[in-house]
Amino acid sequence: MQDARSDTTPAQADATAQTTVYFDGSCALCSAEIGYYASRKGGDTLCFVDASRGDAALGAGLDHQTAMRRFHVRLPDGSLASGARGFIAVWENLTGWRWAARIARLPGIIHVLEIGYRLFLPIRPALSRIAARLGAKPAGDRNVRS
Repeated sequence: MQDARSDTTPAQADATAQTTVYFDGSCALCSAEIGYYASRKGGDTLCFVDASRGDAALGAGLDHQTAMRRFHVRLPDGSLASGARGFIAVWENLTGWRWAARIARLPGIIHVLEIGYRLFLPIRPALSRIAARLGAKPAGDRNVRS
């Protein structure tokens, strides 16, 4: 896994990882999920950038405030996918999750996933606090492998 705290630029990430995942490293739940994805087969092809760091290199079209509000993924062509589309982009890179990406691409499914994601966003802070109480740690509080 690329170091989530690195200063890798999106251009450098494209050269080494193809897909860059921007996540809220201050969120214990988000960090646990990213740690899970990074540990899966194919996770080493993704570059993970902790958007909660003020010095995070987010690239064109993505500012700090936007990156912290929703999950974003920069695709190899430089375009951004967010929300449900961002998760699908991650799943497509993970051998054990490609089936989920295929199902998500069926007609109408992505819209249902996006609605679910939007319903999740307001309760994310509470779920993150629960995850922290259960032992999940924000990215800055754990060792992240390079």
